[in-house]
Amino acid sequence: MQDWLPIIGKAIIETFQMVGISLLFSVLIGIPLGILLVTTRPGQALQNKIIYQILNIIINILRSIPFIILLFFILPFTKLLVGTTIGVKGVIVPLVIYTAPYIARLMETALLEVENGVIEAYTAMGIKTRQIIWHVLLREARPSIILGLTIATVSLIGATAMAGLVGAGGLGDLAYRFGHLRYEVDVMYATVFILIVLVQLIQSIGNRLAAYLKKD
Repeated sequence: MQDWLPIIGKAIIETFQMVGISLLFSVLIGIPLGILLVTTRPGQALQNKIIYQILNIIINILRSIPFIILLFFILPFTKLLVGTTIGVKGVIVPLVIYTAPYIARLMETALLEVENGVIEAYTAMGIKTRQIIWHVLLREARPSIILGLTIATVSLIGATAMAGLVGAGGLGDLAYRFGHLRYEVDVMYATVFILIVLVQLIQSIGNRLAAYLKKD
């Protein structure tokens, strides 16, 4: 146990680093994309058929590629961008490219749940579009946005586990190198247990926060 604790501890820290950094960049990219998908739709305030169709096609293409294939497919691009394809640094790029479109689509779904009547009322009062986006759309959709981000985070944890196949580090790498290649079954069980606890914890926090915002 004393021999394995430092190794498992390091893997957990690497997993948190991968999830935290890639989630941050994915949110910064995905939320604006989701807002654009909603506001440029036909009949919306900033309707623009060309922009909407281009965004829609790009997001659909990226979301249709399984992460493990995307991981290997963009290795040259990752190398060009960050200078490496291994370790935590080397997996951030594919994780962001995989997660950002997913968050954008979840954001679109969340924002479309806001009733048109509420938006139309604010528009009739002469409120500017950017203020409606910030004070109406995002505010009203907060519970759905939180639940969407929770789902995206759980999916991201699964992706970091697959990233272990290319030496990204983290729990996935630990399970692959020791649990699979070296047949250390105990390590595999420990890794699965930690991932289950981590996912349950994140899902519980997301559910509680969404419920709190819904009452607010």
